[in-house]
Amino acid sequence: METMKLYNMARQVPEEARKPIEAGRLKGMTDINPMWRLKRLTEMFGPCGVGWWYEITGKEIIDDAETKQRAAFVDVMLYYVDPESGTVSHGIPGTGGSSFVAQERNGPYLSDECYKMALTDAISVAAKALGVAADVYYIRDRDKYTAAPPESAPKKASPVPAKAPEAPAKTLEAPKAEHAPVDISSISYVCADCGKKIKPYKFSNGREMGVMEISERSKKAYGVTLCMSCANVRAKARAAEKEAANA
Repeated sequence: METMKLYNMARQVPEEARKPIEAGRLKGMTDINPMWRLKRLTEMFGPCGVGWWYEITGKEIIDDAETKQRAAFVDVMLYYVDPESGTVSHGIPGTGGSSFVAQERNGPYLSDECYKMALTDAISVAAKALGVAADVYYIRDRDKYTAAPPESAPKKASPVPAKAPEAPAKTLEAPKAEHAPVDISSISYVCADCGKKIKPYKFSNGREMGVMEISERSKKAYGVTLCMSCANVRAKARAAEKEAANA
């Protein structure tokens, strides 16, 4: 795949998904509708849980004794299936935060949606690495992590000599995101240990475990995608370590 293809597919944000922040500490920044971000990922990779998904890897509440405020933080790993090769990506990390207890003018405010908002923030951070909404974050706009530029006195304009009119510059447009929907049956998973394509496994009782189930079970048990043979090898090694520790 061309290295910038996904980035260019995801970089543009339509005007209806943007909202300027006109007051408060974040004044001058741009708020992006979180549903647009989920829609864009689905357009690129397919339904959430099939073409792309995320795992929550950590949650915590942090107390600040000085300000007497509390904040919630969520860590995620974002995964996607390459629409051309069917390869499952490595995890893309993202961390998000939101106030749990904020000291406001009328007293402490307790948010019952702090984890949900922190999760939304974490997904946006991970998706940013793929280029999602890059045009907003890259130079043209500030986000909440960018310091406001210092104000300076206006400079006196110097007289500019007259120039001959120039031909209007051509505007380069990012390529449109046009691709076929992801065919679930064509998705391939590769074992992290042996490097071979994972195949369905049939038990002696006739039950068959599909590729996606094998992948999800191995990631839950060992943190990586494994075929059944390599998963069994790791299971035996883990059992041997426990037996040796208990000896």
